[in-house]
Amino acid sequence: MSEKTKVIIMRHGETDYTAENKVLGNKNVPLNENGEKEAAKVAEKLAEEDVDLIYVSPLERARKTGEIVAAKQEKNCTSMEMDCLREQDFGVFEGKSRDDAGYQAAKREFFKRYEGGESFADVVARVYPFLDMVLEKHEGKTILIVAHKGVCRVIANYFEDMENEEFATFDMEPCEYKIFEA
Repeated sequence: MSEKTKVIIMRHGETDYTAENKVLGNKNVPLNENGEKEAAKVAEKLAEEDVDLIYVSPLERARKTGEIVAAKQEKNCTSMEMDCLREQDFGVFEGKSRDDAGYQAAKREFFKRYEGGESFADVVARVYPFLDMVLEKHEGKTILIVAHKGVCRVIANYFEDMENEEFATFDMEPCEYKIFEA
């Protein structure tokens, strides 16, 4: 009988874009001061989870959040950057208001690429194989994945099937985390 693997997904801390409710994809925007404080606060809570390994997006906001969490772990926890965890490329909507009607309509077209960007299907194609590897390679371990809202949406759907509207409206606040066992 195999041991369950605990997978914790965490969205990076606040950036100026998230504070201003702007679409933020592949642009490499750093955490703001509040984001660093949020990450330090949640790092205290995650210290109780006994994390074995942290996988992070290569974008600075996720990488820095992962570093802050890793520093609070009792184990000497390695943090590994994975390009497949970078945020979805939102193309022409990058930097626009998340309330923009065009963006809200486009994000419900899961298989259609944003103009100049990626579709959710593209993100699934790079994230699902990574999750398959995590579950195979790290059986019985606790793995933290620090990424972005769009990637967290895809990961959450991997573990818990969502209806279309639930997927489209999925939300995670900065530094929010969710735990799955498989």
